[in-house]
Amino acid sequence: MLDATLKTQLKGYLERITQPVELVASLDDTPKSQEMLGLLEDIASLSDRITLLRGDDARTPSFAINRAGTDIGVRFAGLPMGHEFNSLVLALLQVGGHPSKEAADLIARIKDLDGDFRFETYFSLSCQNCPDVVQALNLMSALNPRIKHVAIDGALFQAEVEARQVMAVPSVYLNGEPFAQGRMGLEQIVAKLDTGAAARDAETIKTKAPFEVLVIGGGPAGAAAAIYAARKGIRTGVAAERFGGQVLDTMAIENFISVSHTEGPKLAAALEQHVKDYDVDIMNLQLAQALVPAAVPGGLIEVKLANGATLKSRTVILSTGARWRSMNVPGETEYRNKGVAYCPHCDGPLFKGKRVAVIGGGNSGVEAAIDLAGLVAHVTLIEFDSQLRADAVLQRKLHSLPNVTVITSGQTTEVHGDGAKVTGLSYKDRVGGELKRIDLEGIFVQIGLVPNTEWLKGTVALSPRGEIEVDARGQTSLPGVFAAGDATTVPYKQIVIAMGEGSKAALSAFDHLIRTVPAEEAELAATAAE
Repeated sequence: MLDATLKTQLKGYLERITQPVELVASLDDTPKSQEMLGLLEDIASLSDRITLLRGDDARTPSFAINRAGTDIGVRFAGLPMGHEFNSLVLALLQVGGHPSKEAADLIARIKDLDGDFRFETYFSLSCQNCPDVVQALNLMSALNPRIKHVAIDGALFQAEVEARQVMAVPSVYLNGEPFAQGRMGLEQIVAKLDTGAAARDAETIKTKAPFEVLVIGGGPAGAAAAIYAARKGIRTGVAAERFGGQVLDTMAIENFISVSHTEGPKLAAALEQHVKDYDVDIMNLQLAQALVPAAVPGGLIEVKLANGATLKSRTVILSTGARWRSMNVPGETEYRNKGVAYCPHCDGPLFKGKRVAVIGGGNSGVEAAIDLAGLVAHVTLIEFDSQLRADAVLQRKLHSLPNVTVITSGQTTEVHGDGAKVTGLSYKDRVGGELKRIDLEGIFVQIGLVPNTEWLKGTVALSPRGEIEVDARGQTSLPGVFAAGDATTVPYKQIVIAMGEGSKAALSAFDHLIRTVPAEEAELAATAAE
């Protein structure tokens, strides 16, 4: 199952196991079971601390990774290859006693969780968002015996997916009931279980001294800003709703100069680690709700958070990024994650053999249609404009596919469903004016981004599209407040550009600091002069 190179690498990792591990396989006579048996035999052959046993779990093929003689263990229903192979390796190490690198206080909170938690996560092997959730819940199971987790390949267990009407991954169930959908990190999951966490975080934040540079947002622009500010030796903080931002939802990245290929989650992890190399106060899972300008020149700017706490700083860098743009038509919100999706890589495998639509004819939309065409029965691409806007090479590939229909000058007007899932959509022919309906099971929306700036309206100048207006130095309309990245008017929303703009904003903030007399010093000087 594993080639010689991979076996050698895995054997080196498995040497870190300190506790005996049992692989308990529940198999049938299908080819997938034989593949799983081959994988488990390969793993067991690489360490004398790993034993392969047979089991009788209801889900086949599946296997448990158990710490021998204890209640510690996790289960995979399906072959954890592709994006999930790292999840398998980490589960082997963590169940085998290798310590996690997570923060000690977070580990303590997991061990202290009071209750019996039985998690089930549906994933797809092509989903770049799923491993974070799978790995977080696996770690929790390895730390707390009252937490159990099984990771289920939705493409392999189609009957379950249909019965539970799972139409987006990752989808997490807790004790048989829906718990969460979409990417979640370990901190987010623990915070959702530990209901008092937000209040405790707020109390901690309230005690923080003012920063000299406070970055709002943890994407490429925010990370770059934090690094450049911290390198100046000034007190720097980052408040982010989720560190990594939109990059976490990006599949292949092939235009990040000097790195020929990487993936969003991998880049996001590298960004966070780079920031942590410096003395930066990272406040994750913090949503900014209001910006309060300094009352006097050189005074402190305030940022109010959703948990009730307030942060203060001499300068602020806004790098709140953007999110997927919605169609804003009837039915879209009602059927989000019930057939309306925004990530073809993540959710495409759940629509195998079905009919889907892609909304949007730019590069993202055409790439999505091409990818989906290899999985689904039929793809209908609908573009509002009279022609596709994607690169010519992508258009040629799209038109070569036999199971793709392209509709231009089409305006989606409504998403239809039966109350549980999508059944079709209506669109208007913008040339003839006719209203038409398409019967289908999935809709993938790929129509660009909208900036996360609603909370700034009436405080800083925004463009008609809601982008923060900045000058060549990243300065906004408010003194001491700078901005960078996809939330600004800077053209071309690219990772490398966002990083450059974040660096520029930090340098501009530092320049502002050295040229501005703090309000308290100005007041003392004025008093002395009297």
